[in-house]
Amino acid sequence: MALDETVRLLKQRIQEKLDLSVSLTDIQLQDMIEQEVFSFPFGTYLTAGQQHRLVMRIFHSFRGLDVLQPLVDDASVTEIMINRHDQIFIERNGSVSQTEVKFESRDKLEDVIQAIVAKVNRAVNESSPIVDARLLDGSRVNVVLPPVALEGPAMTIRKFPEHPMTLEDLIAKGALSEEAALFLQKLVRAKYNLFIGGGTGSGKTTFLNALSQYIPAEERVITIEDSAELQLRTVPNLVRMETRNANTEGRGEITIRELIRSSLRMRPNRIIVGEVRGAEALDMLAAMNTGHDGSLSTGHANSTSDMLSRLETMVLSGANLPVEVIRKQICSAIDVMIHLTRLRDRSRRVTEISEIIGLEGGEVRLNPLYVFVEHGEEKGGGIKGELKATGSRLYHADKLAMAGITL
Repeated sequence: MALDETVRLLKQRIQEKLDLSVSLTDIQLQDMIEQEVFSFPFGTYLTAGQQHRLVMRIFHSFRGLDVLQPLVDDASVTEIMINRHDQIFIERNGSVSQTEVKFESRDKLEDVIQAIVAKVNRAVNESSPIVDARLLDGSRVNVVLPPVALEGPAMTIRKFPEHPMTLEDLIAKGALSEEAALFLQKLVRAKYNLFIGGGTGSGKTTFLNALSQYIPAEERVITIEDSAELQLRTVPNLVRMETRNANTEGRGEITIRELIRSSLRMRPNRIIVGEVRGAEALDMLAAMNTGHDGSLSTGHANSTSDMLSRLETMVLSGANLPVEVIRKQICSAIDVMIHLTRLRDRSRRVTEISEIIGLEGGEVRLNPLYVFVEHGEEKGGGIKGELKATGSRLYHADKLAMAGITL
């Protein structure tokens, strides 16, 4: 008998014996499943390990994320991509591969999706088929339902490590140099406004988490995100805020713009905006310009200059301002731009750290401080290179001087 058919029959037997008027604990449910598995006529011998895996698979179908639970529990899996109920890919160690794992039906995948979004007070349906959510461990979840997803419900889970990576971890992985890491630590302590840019999967959130660990513990920090995923462990005086989608009647939406404006009345020392994607960029720049030094944010772009152009476009989407005014806002708000890249060998590296020093000829002028220099490839295809200082000095060193920090 095929494993899927065995699981289906066992679940059917268990469901017939469940008393819906009685709430079972996880342990009681697991005991009940074990009894059914031990008494089931398999026809072939099952080892203790095989029996345990079968028990846990059935248990997860009742209480967990069904067939996804082992993948979520596997620390080596960094991303889970469900294209449809019977096609699931994973990323492990930077390499993407298809798994043999699949849901028993499209309906079961939809049940799991609804359970995930319900736990974070979100809703997804045909009238609102796209939603961002998160798992209880902080993993980021994106869901797309039909009719937008043509082959059935699609879901992507971006996992984050249980213990946030530090700059030391990133140095060990070759993401940046010790010299650059020490430089960035000093900028964070001295309350420079930093903006992290990079492509999808380049490690922006991970890097933002690592930098945030150098925020002085006595400061009050407000974090604002679409789906809460930042893990600030070193700041006791912390308020975490998350956007809210509109309800089925189209009411009750709370945007990043509203949260930024509200945060200004909460006496923050710093504001961290997980990611800017649209008109909220103007509010973020305004917050940085109104005494909230040391603020951090991220955005999607292919280069530092591209990130500046994208910021202009974001601001224009929400305000009819001259480009010159927007560029002045950017120059006075953001001190240093950091760019991350996922290279062709799948490694994630800091490829540029540049200071914004002002306008010149109507264009934002950058002062590159560190640039990634490639030295070729290793035998296995890995890229050899390092983040090297350009020799340029920090133009605006006033915040470092005020904080009593020397480079």
